Amino acid sequence: MSEKRKLLILGAGQYGQVVRETAETMGCFEEIAFLDDNSLLAVGKMADAEKLRGTYTDAFVAMGSPVLRELWMDKLEAMGYRLPAIRHPQSVVMPSAKIAEGCIIEGMAVVNSYAQVGRGCLICAGAVINHNAVISAYCQIDCNATVTARSLVPKGYKVPCGQIYEKENGV
Repeated sequence: MSEKRKLLILGAGQYGQVVRETAETMGCFEEIAFLDDNSLLAVGKMADAEKLRGTYTDAFVAMGSPVLRELWMDKLEAMGYRLPAIRHPQSVVMPSAKIAEGCIIEGMAVVNSYAQVGRGCLICAGAVINHNAVISAYCQIDCNATVTARSLVPKGYKVPCGQIYEKENGV
């Protein structure tokens, strides 16, 4: 019998809704709820994360700020939450690609062979991470952006919508 997983999303704003709907497509969470200091959709405030640990097994930080994503992911991990990678079934992630914890791979995104996506990254709809590229922790590769083969995106960097990022990493 498989374990019943419950997901707590920190941030009930627009991006939190994207995370919720993407997580729903995965079909592995029996419950998905929000924590947010300013939303009526939330089951509690951000400070309630620790007391809800017994109810929720997994947590995802749906915040645009790389600094806040890192801060909250570290806190949640210390509390004992699992930090799943959320992956839309209509994304393409090659078997040799590596996706770290706390990432989202949205629909129609491509993560090609031997690419590496670091902790807490947001890979948005239609983004392409080409082969052997390295996306450092807490980056955002926005809609329809492309990271070319063998490129290295530095920690916390955002590649804007439709842009091409090319900077060889020496691999």
